Amino acid sequence: MSAQPKPFYRIEDWLADERAALETRSEYIDGEVFAMPGASEARNLIVTNISGELRSAFESRPCRVYANDMKVHIRAANEGRYPDLAALCGEREFFDGRTDLLLNPSLIVEVLSDSTEGYDRGAKFASYRLIPSLRDYLLISQHRMQAELYTRQSDGRWLLSDFSAPTDRIPLESVDCLLELAEVYDKVELPACSRQPPAAG
Repeated sequence: MSAQPKPFYRIEDWLADERAALETRSEYIDGEVFAMPGASEARNLIVTNISGELRSAFESRPCRVYANDMKVHIRAANEGRYPDLAALCGEREFFDGRTDLLLNPSLIVEVLSDSTEGYDRGAKFASYRLIPSLRDYLLISQHRMQAELYTRQSDGRWLLSDFSAPTDRIPLESVDCLLELAEVYDKVELPACSRQPPAAG
């Protein structure tokens, strides 16, 4: 007995369903729709902290930060995704007259979880790299104080920088501001072992 073919959705169909949904969210990946799981307290706190810091830095500047509910369209991959956070300075571009599917983020932030870490580093980042406007991709751990920043270079390569000390400041060139790691983790209860210095060898 042959398997039933999966229904193919157009991005316009997915977008209409998302706009009508009251409680659930899904992502669109080249004709298929995937439900999104809920978020932990740590993830919510980290996203809120980063959003608050960026909002303060953007005061009186033509920059915007969107947390959790702004969809991003990756045209080259035929995908629609919900990054944990997206930001840009200057003119916004949207898919249509409804300003809920962003085309040109310059910064995307994802908070890593056990179930999504490999995907966020691999296939998802590969898709995000197809966004011409994207300059910074920031990955934040929710289990230990660690941030990894990928910055697009002028030749198209991506440079990785690591940050793990509370005094570290993350240079987000795409939106021209510094993000303090201690502020990112404000009120986030990390496992005790994640805050211990490594033992001397």
